[in-house]
Amino acid sequence: MTPDILDQHLGKTLSRGQVAVTAPAGCPDIVLYLFDPGVLEGPLSHEEAQAVVAEPAYWSFCWASGQVLAAYILAHPHLVKGKKVLDFGSGSGVVAIAAAMAGAREAIACDIDQAALDAAAANARLNGVSVTLSADWATRPSDVDVVTAADVLYDPENRPLLSEFRRAAPLVILADSRLRNLGDDHYRQQDAIEGRTWPDLNEFEEFNRVRVYLAGQSSMT
Repeated sequence: MTPDILDQHLGKTLSRGQVAVTAPAGCPDIVLYLFDPGVLEGPLSHEEAQAVVAEPAYWSFCWASGQVLAAYILAHPHLVKGKKVLDFGSGSGVVAIAAAMAGAREAIACDIDQAALDAAAANARLNGVSVTLSADWATRPSDVDVVTAADVLYDPENRPLLSEFRRAAPLVILADSRLRNLGDDHYRQQDAIEGRTWPDLNEFEEFNRVRVYLAGQSSMT
């Protein structure tokens, strides 16, 4: 997978779009092909703005929760070492890459967006690791040890995922910046860390506070 393919994906919604290699501030040990804001000379046209809103290239940004979760896994490798890890809604693949770097037996990047899977493959190669690609959560392996997910609860309809994740694996590692209370006592907050989407989208400050949770059989000792 090459960055040219990612540029082609971006070009479907933003003709001037292209990616550049960058290390997000929240997880500088991982480099990624992300949207290059330097290519935009002047504001977006109305047509470009409409296209970006209609089909956003989420994978071309490294969201705050993804950075925080990736850094958390690298700092606590025992959570994933030797295990099969599935990252739900993988986007750029940063969390799956972190799991692979931390010694996971297999790291699976799961996303319904083919462009995101292409990005995860390219970014994994950029970091010298490999990830397995999956386009369908419903056909996931039955022997997943750890489910990871970052910022997937922005839509209230996604809340049932909290219990679904727990049924899918013995351990869930979750990061979220949108909800102050998950409403599920099985998830124990481990930390709260400041982070910003990269490139910076100037989001509301409240969305830059990322909370990390664990659910399942694990210990922080």
